[in-house]
Amino acid sequence: MSLHEWWSLLFQQITETSWLEWLAVSLGIAEVLYAKTNKIWLYPTGIAGTLLTIYLFFMAGLYAEGLLNGYYVIMSVYGWWYWIKKKDLPPVKITYCNRKEWLAIVGIVTGSFIILYLLLKNFTPSTVPFWDAWISATAWAGMWLLAKRKIENWILLNISNAFAIPILFYKHLLLYSGLTIFLFVVAIQGYFTWRNITRKENIISFTTAAA
Repeated sequence: MSLHEWWSLLFQQITETSWLEWLAVSLGIAEVLYAKTNKIWLYPTGIAGTLLTIYLFFMAGLYAEGLLNGYYVIMSVYGWWYWIKKKDLPPVKITYCNRKEWLAIVGIVTGSFIILYLLLKNFTPSTVPFWDAWISATAWAGMWLLAKRKIENWILLNISNAFAIPILFYKHLLLYSGLTIFLFVVAIQGYFTWRNITRKENIISFTTAAA
C-alpha cells in the first residue's frame, strides 16, 4: 500500500466513523488514562465504552469479538468491586505478582489461547485465528491483573497491544491501529507511574516502621 493509499484509507475511515464509535473510543482512552493514574473512574468509563463496543461489534457481525468484550465488562465490574469492597480500609494498593499469581497468568494465557484458537479456527471465518487468539489471551490475563491492582498488568496488556498493531494494519483498520499505538505508549507510562507509586509507598512504610 502506497503512502497516498494509506492516507486515503485513513481519511475514509475517519469520515465514515459514527458518533457512537467515537464515543466508545473516547471512553476507552479515558479508561486507560484513569488506569495510568490509578483512579477508580477507569471502571465506569471502561464498562460504558466496552458495552458500546459490544453493541457496535454485534451490529457489524463481529460476534466473537463482541463476546470477548463481555469478558472485559465482567472483569471491570469485578475490579470495581474489589477496589472498594471494604470502605473502612485504605484503597487497594498496587503490588507485584507473587509466584502463585504468575502460575495463574500462565494458566490464563495458555488455556484461553487454546480455547479461543480452536473456536476461531473451527467456528468462524477468521483469517488470523492464531494471532487473534494470542492477542485476546494476553489481554485477558492483563485485565485480570489490572483488576487485582498488579503492576504486571501493563506488561501483559502491552504484549497484546504489540501484536495487535500489525494485525490491525493488515486488516486495514488504520483508525484502530492508531488507537492501539496510543494505548501502547500510555501503557508504558502507566507501568512507570505505578512503579513510582509502589516505591513511594514502600519508602513511607519503611520510614514509619523505623520511627
